[in-house]
Amino acid sequence: MKIAIASGKGGTGKTTLATNLASYMTEREKVVLADLDVEEPNSGLFIRAEHFHSEDKYKSKPAWDSEKCTLCGLCQEVCNFNAVIRMVDDIMVFPKLCHSCYACSELCPEGALPMEQEKIGELNHFRGKNLDFVESRLMIGEEQAVPLIAQTSEYVDQNLPGADLVIMDSPPGTSCPMIEAVKDADLIILVTEPTPFGLHDLKLAVETAEKLDKRHAVVVNRFGIGNDDVIDYCREKGIDIPAMIPNDRRIATLYAGGDLLMIPSVQEQLERVSGYIRRIREEVAG
Repeated sequence: MKIAIASGKGGTGKTTLATNLASYMTEREKVVLADLDVEEPNSGLFIRAEHFHSEDKYKSKPAWDSEKCTLCGLCQEVCNFNAVIRMVDDIMVFPKLCHSCYACSELCPEGALPMEQEKIGELNHFRGKNLDFVESRLMIGEEQAVPLIAQTSEYVDQNLPGADLVIMDSPPGTSCPMIEAVKDADLIILVTEPTPFGLHDLKLAVETAEKLDKRHAVVVNRFGIGNDDVIDYCREKGIDIPAMIPNDRRIATLYAGGDLLMIPSVQEQLERVSGYIRRIREEVAG
């Protein structure tokens, strides 16, 4: 079963929930934790595991062969991302805009735009007791996170098929990186906080999950601050709230030190989330 931990905004506690839930559930089953927030992966700050494997990740981009090119302009016509532009005497390629769709290369009648590989990031795989942790990090200056997220998910599917549970720490927001991260999830757990800002961005995340036709639930972090508007909204929408993590100074202290939250108030909420996931899994299997 694949669980995506997502949110409508950054800083709500996605990584806190993902890392602690993964660690908690390894007591009973084999878990994969995949940090798909490739622009700023932070799950590794809290995971103690041995390095197992690393590999560079690439994307394809067109390279112009001036000797073959007849400047017909077809490449510009078929590119939906303005990554290939015909000038008077040459073809300009903008690799940062390229989405590696191969249209320009495959449809060029002269074969003047062969695709070549460009490094976009690095994937690292760590192993601990009942836990495989996979993270990828996008290179500085790279503008597209989606290709690296897709390749990281593919690595997990191909190399870790025996896991009982895959927990994905997703990018914040509701744009393309988040959608790529959650598109194969069986359940999206949206982390929010009980504030007006939290409610505003939760509504965007819920709308996204609904558009994707994904089952979703909400975990309220920093419960005890703000107001009850988030809870009232979830009740009105019929959205489950399996857990509410309290606003506790001890949590902030442990988090700042890079430690997991091994305190009773948090462990109780993790057990509630774990039980909720088990019930959903039984429903899906049944």
